[in-house]
Amino acid sequence: MKVTIVGCSGSYPGPDSPASCYLLEADGFRMLLDLGSGALGALQRHVGLYDVDAICLTHLHADHCLDMCGYHVARTYGPDAPYPLVPVYAPADARARLSRAYGMPDEPDIETAFDFVPLAPGSFEIGPFTLTAGLVNHPVEAYGFRVAHGGRCVAYSGDTGESAELVRLAAGADLLLCEASFLDRPGLPPDLHLTGRQAAEHAAKAGVGRLVLTHLVPWNDQRTVLEQAASGGFGGPVELARSGAVYDLA
Repeated sequence: MKVTIVGCSGSYPGPDSPASCYLLEADGFRMLLDLGSGALGALQRHVGLYDVDAICLTHLHADHCLDMCGYHVARTYGPDAPYPLVPVYAPADARARLSRAYGMPDEPDIETAFDFVPLAPGSFEIGPFTLTAGLVNHPVEAYGFRVAHGGRCVAYSGDTGESAELVRLAAGADLLLCEASFLDRPGLPPDLHLTGRQAAEHAAKAGVGRLVLTHLVPWNDQRTVLEQAASGGFGGPVELARSGAVYDLA
């Protein structure tokens, strides 16, 4: 299984990265975890525009799904349209929400490009992958993912506050892509985001092999995010996510 970080900026695209998007590949199958603001352009550095086989959206905040609108245009009006529908596993109101975001009532509906499948907690097969979805702590319906293939596993937090479910999803994973949006300070709101320290605490409890800190909000000092992760009690490798980074889980 190959994991490529397409975008890892939190809340909005930063100067060095689009918002959240992760490309997973195995056995010739290509799957996206999220397709946030600005990610569609960077995605084309790694995979053909029409070569995506499935998309999984953790939740429906713009920095995790808004480039679905641009991708709808590409798949609806591209030179060889119509293209096969791409299955999209997402919270139940994804079709309606993204159709409103696209907002072109005189043009084809967003379902001309995508086949929406409502997410629910549990495990199911997507191509060669086994994906397990679990509800995490965020102000909207939001999922964390565990993706397994060939004896290897990657976990992705999506957006979450402190979450026992994230620990369960990440248990024994080779790689944990974990959000670290906040810097440690008093009075942080609960059930919204994690700090670097909290991300490392979740990684330690789950016993993962490697922790990559994601959803890096551009106004934060990222060196401080990494330094604070060092106090979380995780003994394995820890690093900041970087757009274009590749992890081969062989």
